[in-house]
Amino acid sequence: MRRLSILLTCFIPGCLALYSQSDPLSTEAKQAWTRTINNVIAAAEKMPDDGYAYKPTPESMSFRDLVAHVADSAMGSCSSVNGERKNAGAAQMQTKADLVGALKAAQAECDKAYTLTDAKAVEMMTGGRGAPRSRLSTLWGNTVHIEHEYAQMAVHLRMKGVVPPSSEGRGGARGGR
Repeated sequence: MRRLSILLTCFIPGCLALYSQSDPLSTEAKQAWTRTINNVIAAAEKMPDDGYAYKPTPESMSFRDLVAHVADSAMGSCSSVNGERKNAGAAQMQTKADLVGALKAAQAECDKAYTLTDAKAVEMMTGGRGAPRSRLSTLWGNTVHIEHEYAQMAVHLRMKGVVPPSSEGRGGARGGR
């Protein structure tokens, strides 16, 4: 009987703690998105204006092209989750100020999309390529894609002698970590 009392004393608070977390799936997805887009926007703001045309190799996208691609892609994915696909129009933009503005507009659209309950997150919708996907899968795919683009942006920054935002304060000037 004593063992059962000890077990229940430990088990019930643990279950209550898990139960009290509201919407852990969508909360974690939004946290990952927020970290990623904040790094992207900080990278876009840190790159000097003349660095926007930089390409590490002739075959690579320029920094400007990466920023535009992130803004357009995020806007498309998140606005679809919100009900009506939109385009940020960043591919036609040339100035740093315009491109950072497009990123911030995409961030605002995505912040709305990532604000959802777990019940809403598992609802099915038509994905970007026409196949059915859950809202969470669409949003998670968006975050993973933008994180990949940020990694490329970080290379551009390093090649121009700029420490990427995700490496600041962690010995970034020495190569990271």
